[in-house]
Amino acid sequence: METIKQWEEIPDFDGEEEEAKFWMDHELDGRLMAGSIHQPDSRESTTITLRFDPRMLSRIKRIARTRFLNYQSMMKQWLAERLEDELRKQ
Repeated sequence: METIKQWEEIPDFDGEEEEAKFWMDHELDGRLMAGSIHQPDSRESTTITLRFDPRMLSRIKRIARTRFLNYQSMMKQWLAERLEDELRKQ
């Protein structure tokens, strides 16, 4: 098994079959994979304002408390999950 240590070592493939054959004999170096994971930076976030019905916000906060989460973090997680769902449907 040959280990890929740089992204440039991966060729362009003409099709899925050619790519599958390549990966039968190759693997990615763990450090290469670890370096490719995006670490969110708080400086990359933008503050917005949303207006909620007080009862809805209360229910959201109650759900977050039962999960031992901050309600704003939980809402961001929900939005991220829904965004992924929507993008998969396209």
